[in-house]
Amino acid sequence: MSNPVDTFRSEAEENLAMLETALLEMEANPDDPELIALAFRAMHTIKGAGGMVGFSDLSDFTHYLESAFDKVRNQQYSVTAELISILLDAKDHLAGMLEQPEQTPVQSMVGQALLARLNEIIPGDGSSIDPVVTSVTAEDDGQRKQPEKALRVRFTPSQSTFVDGFDVLPILNELNSFGTSYVTTICKDVPAIIELEPEQSYLSWDIILITDQSVDTIKDSFIFVSDDWKISIEEVEDSLLDYEYFGHIGEILVERGLITAEQVDDVLTSKPKTGELMKESGLISDSDVEAALAEQKALREAKERKAGKDEIVRVPASRLDALMNLVGELVIVQARMNQVAQAREDEELFSVSEELDRLTVDLRDNTFSIRMLPIGSTFGRFRRLVRDLSRELGKEIKLETQGADTELDKMVLDRMGDPLVHLIRNSIDHGIEIPEARQAAGKEKTGTIHLSAEHAESHVVIRIRDDGAGLNTSRIRDKAIEKGLITPDSQLSDDEVNNLIFEPGFSTAQQVSDVSGRGVGMDVVKRSIQELGGHVSINSEHGCGTTIKITLPMTLAIIEGLMVVVDDEKYVLPLSAVEECVELLNDGKCDANGKRLVDIRGDLVPYMRLREWFHVDGAIPPIEQVVVTRMGDERFGFSVDEVIGQYQTVIKRLGKFYEGVKGFAGATILGDGNVAMILDTAGLIEAQETEAR
Repeated sequence: MSNPVDTFRSEAEENLAMLETALLEMEANPDDPELIALAFRAMHTIKGAGGMVGFSDLSDFTHYLESAFDKVRNQQYSVTAELISILLDAKDHLAGMLEQPEQTPVQSMVGQALLARLNEIIPGDGSSIDPVVTSVTAEDDGQRKQPEKALRVRFTPSQSTFVDGFDVLPILNELNSFGTSYVTTICKDVPAIIELEPEQSYLSWDIILITDQSVDTIKDSFIFVSDDWKISIEEVEDSLLDYEYFGHIGEILVERGLITAEQVDDVLTSKPKTGELMKESGLISDSDVEAALAEQKALREAKERKAGKDEIVRVPASRLDALMNLVGELVIVQARMNQVAQAREDEELFSVSEELDRLTVDLRDNTFSIRMLPIGSTFGRFRRLVRDLSRELGKEIKLETQGADTELDKMVLDRMGDPLVHLIRNSIDHGIEIPEARQAAGKEKTGTIHLSAEHAESHVVIRIRDDGAGLNTSRIRDKAIEKGLITPDSQLSDDEVNNLIFEPGFSTAQQVSDVSGRGVGMDVVKRSIQELGGHVSINSEHGCGTTIKITLPMTLAIIEGLMVVVDDEKYVLPLSAVEECVELLNDGKCDANGKRLVDIRGDLVPYMRLREWFHVDGAIPPIEQVVVTRMGDERFGFSVDEVIGQYQTVIKRLGKFYEGVKGFAGATILGDGNVAMILDTAGLIEAQETEAR
């Protein structure tokens, strides 16, 4: 069994994130009962689980929050902005208690201050009840209450339960708090006294719970032991609640698993069956009996299907990374086997290699799917950022999100958190105006930041759009000339000028603040995105707003690549960036204004010779191959000697010695054991443009 404290911390972090999301959405929808129930459920789960694993201070603090918020749930108090602010601060305090269970005097004082603030709004004695809410009649309250139902709860703790630090009594008490419970303790697995181990658990419990709570709420009581205990929670069908059903002791014993149906039949063989007695009495017909038996069979099959649902298994991220590395090594071995089969011209070996290739691709795709996470898990953290920072700057801003279910590799997702924070902070500070300025410009006083994500072939496109003042292109141009980034006579479009804000040390802020203005951040954002094999661009319209577009690969572990050759060296270009390949005659007529251009169906596309860029000696072949790539809306070509074809590429990161070398995204091991460099197309294009200036 995994460490119960680590399990608790992991689950509690998820519940705290869920609590924060519910509270932030509650600001816009204070009367939404589902959001209120979601927040209460998160508090309740943290409180109960914290007490089970010894986090008594955290459990006690959450108990006060839950008790106060329960009055909100019962509509004794209304949701206000001040209440949400207090609860958000309390959530941050809980996060600190999660990291350090033993409270310091300072932390204790912070907790007491938070509870004092909460008590001013929702007194412990319940004296200050909102007069609007008290007008709700008892009849209305009864309509909101969920109908009671019967749940059959069975659980068998693992034998090491007590050694692992868990206790059954808090769970039984919590289940009893949900309604009326009928508890049966099953002792059949308790060994003889001479074989009994005092620290082992041998009991199991069978409970009929009459409650108005949902099955999910009951499952939360077992959230930290669900992987190790045998737990079954099912709703008893209405037809099974009849007195007729529960009056048959044999069926009850069978349901509890104490005896088998065959044993019941053996005992009852000497007695006439109920159905036969009723038929003889003329009360029912043969068809009535058959229908009843069919219904009984259907109920049993429904239970079996219900019990056969997929279960969620938690796996540490390190294990997924190790699995991905092993899949990568398998891909390399498969490539080597394929190369050996072709070299030997062995049909049987080649057939085995093809089968291995198919299985490897299936294994790779399944492993990828395990590592994929919805980007909404990252979007959630920005709601709090927008709320707190807009209040600090005296602005009114709302955050809208779209495409939260778009999936991205966990590694990419983790590394995109900080760049997105930089961009959203800049949108809040530089983009959105203060309410007075917005109203003077004919806009609504509340600004909007729209964060969206969508799939585009093998990439994920993230857009951050605000309806603020937009970028001041003329000021950016003047600042770029002052810093020597461009010359006064440089012919650049507005979008090209705006993209200069990604240059190191570039800032147009007239004063330095805690939020921005020091000239760091945007260049870090661009570099971080490029290190992920992505691309960032900016489009702005003065007075209307700014849109930042980020294009990212879905994964960084294994990619489909296009292998090319320059002299004797092999390189790999990401296939997702490749648009087409064209032949180019080496006639020396492709220079124009210092740039190499290739005519592709009447469209002039700039390109660079990799032979010249990497200083490769030797003669240029008579016919070159130009691999045309697309970055955003622009096309760019790379001239090579030969295009070999598609290659499944396992990305190996370069060492620290090669950090900062432009043009390389990593390396891959070929089937023959040699190394091929993976080219960073965006980095090469940027380096070539910088050199051309």
